[in-house]
Amino acid sequence: MNDEKNVKPTAENLMSAAKKAAKGAIPPVHLWNPPFCGDLDIQIKRDGTWFYLGTPIGRPEMVRLFSTILRRDGDDYFLVTPVEKVGIKVDDAPFVAVDFQVKGHGDQQVLTFETSVGDFATAGPNHPIRVTNDPVTSEPSPYVLIRANLEALIDRKSFYRLVDIGAHHDGWFGLWSSGEFFPIIPSNELT
Repeated sequence: MNDEKNVKPTAENLMSAAKKAAKGAIPPVHLWNPPFCGDLDIQIKRDGTWFYLGTPIGRPEMVRLFSTILRRDGDDYFLVTPVEKVGIKVDDAPFVAVDFQVKGHGDQQVLTFETSVGDFATAGPNHPIRVTNDPVTSEPSPYVLIRANLEALIDRKSFYRLVDIGAHHDGWFGLWSSGEFFPIIPSNELT
């Protein structure tokens, strides 16, 4: 019989543990404090593609399962189960918001985002939108908080749609959702 402490973490072991823990919902990874078991060669690219051992993970259900046990501690990302915690690499944000729905308009509108792994988040006080700009190119990178310190990069087509419904408020151009205003750029910088 193998001693669990001597078993090297693998994607298969994590998947099995995640299935047991998830039971159809997002498991409470924030409550788990298992020992760190090392890094696993999993990387999430900026476009939201998950790689294992340098190869894209082609099974959406596997990516979805891994996404449910993802946790961010500080600047580091981990896949966490009740018995192990392994480090992975994330190029930018772990998720990509690929679409959104709008209900209402003006300061009464509500924006609900969908990620490529099937999560939904309604922008508001608990799910803020933020935009950073590349210091060299000034290209904007918009994000929405999905859950527990995990953000989604809002894809380009969705960002263009968001800009079309943006508004000016207190000297800023930005977005309203759930009664909150999220600034994107100072109004005087728009030409």
